Amino acid sequence: MGTLVGHVAPGSVFLFVGLWHLVNHIKLHVQNPKAFHFSPWVPTTRIRYLELYYIMVSCSLAIVMEIFVLPDHHHPFDTDGTIPSNHMQNMEHLFIFLMFIIYAGFAILLDKFQPKAQYELTQLLLGIAFGHQLLITHLHSTGNMGIQGQYHMLLQILILISFISTLMAIGYQKSFIVSFIRSISMFFQGLWLMVMGFMLWTKSLIPKGCFLNLEQGHHVVRCNGEEAVERAKSLVNIQFSWYLLLVTIFAISLYLAMTKIYDKQVEYQSLVRYDEEHADEDIETQSKTSKVDESHSFLQMEKSFAPLDMEL
Repeated sequence: MGTLVGHVAPGSVFLFVGLWHLVNHIKLHVQNPKAFHFSPWVPTTRIRYLELYYIMVSCSLAIVMEIFVLPDHHHPFDTDGTIPSNHMQNMEHLFIFLMFIIYAGFAILLDKFQPKAQYELTQLLLGIAFGHQLLITHLHSTGNMGIQGQYHMLLQILILISFISTLMAIGYQKSFIVSFIRSISMFFQGLWLMVMGFMLWTKSLIPKGCFLNLEQGHHVVRCNGEEAVERAKSLVNIQFSWYLLLVTIFAISLYLAMTKIYDKQVEYQSLVRYDEEHADEDIETQSKTSKVDESHSFLQMEKSFAPLDMEL
């Protein structure tokens, strides 16, 4: 992950999956808010497990990148079978991707066998994947308190929100807000990873007073003096605030736009059903009225003939 591609590629996966969840959960909630149910993954009509397949394939490619492509020597082990020091970070990243593959694989198996605890176990597996990602990201940050440490610290906040909201979904299965927050956090997490990739490994975007330095096979941003470090950290905080504003505006605007689109369709369908039901009720009322009129006229006829029968 210690490269531009190593951050942009996995970041795009989180971004697309988060956006996929955001759009579909908003649509489901607008169409039928009372029957809304927070799904850990969203099936499709043609390929039911498309999202899970996408996660598994993307994470598998990321593992190949971490083991064979991104390291300098393109081999995960030394000649004596040990892991080189400069490949340790790659191995840590590998297990993050592997945990998400395990989640996606078991999510498919749980959906096929459909045990009673299918929903709870699926959410728990995803929560474990986010928890493991949070742990590895935190351990990465403890060794680097510079500008990269600042980026990772803010990333941990987004992962923590995804982790907490995923566990909350186990107890609040029908909460739209929980699903909304989890989707936004995943989307923002992917966006922030992509921003990190461009800002930390593009020389023209590195803050003033800082530079790229090759250390143990990885390029690390270093700054000239404490003042340059503090300035770079402040720029990261400002950048995070700026993207937070944009993501918030985007998410709320998307919700309002989809509400306007799908709420009208729901109202139209409800109105058609209402008219059909009332038309049926009118027909039933007319038939009941005619029957009552017939029975009433029949009683009047009986009353009119009674005196004649008595006289006879």
